[in-house]
Amino acid sequence: MTSRSYLADFDHPLVEKKAAELTLGKNTSLEKLDSLFNFVRDEIKFGFTPRWDEVKASQVMGYGLGYCNTKATLFQALCRASGIPARVHFGLIDIRIMRGILPSFAFPFLPKTGGHSWIEVEIGGQWRPIDSYINDCALYERALGRLKASGSPIGYSISFVGGKSSCEFNFGEKGFVHMGAVVDDHGVWEDPAEYFASDKYARFNAIQSVFYPVLAALANRNVELVRASAP
Repeated sequence: MTSRSYLADFDHPLVEKKAAELTLGKNTSLEKLDSLFNFVRDEIKFGFTPRWDEVKASQVMGYGLGYCNTKATLFQALCRASGIPARVHFGLIDIRIMRGILPSFAFPFLPKTGGHSWIEVEIGGQWRPIDSYINDCALYERALGRLKASGSPIGYSISFVGGKSSCEFNFGEKGFVHMGAVVDDHGVWEDPAEYFASDKYARFNAIQSVFYPVLAALANRNVELVRASAP
């Protein structure tokens, strides 16, 4: 892919500079990865970017917020800029995981599943999955309390379906954030742009494109309300 067509633009000056700052003095891949993880999780707040999905990593940094797909793009780019092999794994997720985040009136008009991604990194010769960077820690802790109070295993951008949940840096041993809600596997891709150009990716139709900015603004308002709520 040419530098113009890939989204995980690891060679962009902003990405290269941030990766160098975050990994300065880190001697191992795990130390570097932990630092990159914390930046993507907490400095890039969970939220919906003005543009959907096809956003470059350098642009995600500019927005200062992202969701699963845009955060995965940024995390992959930072890993590659730091010499850590990384790829993006795509699939479909149960849209109910966004209850409490998306406005309730929207659900009758939404499909039952939505596009989703997480990253995989090569550590010690093995590809390991990570998704616990998706929700910033402040949001996760407040959302977790709301989800437990609801009695549901899925919602507020968290899933307990099929296992534990965690926002800590781990490869699933302590739990994932979204993995329990994944319902279909679309495989691993070298760059998100390749997946978005494939026939597996469901693009917005004209109506969805028009209403996305409104839905994103309402969802971001709900996210702020959850994040600011009492623990």
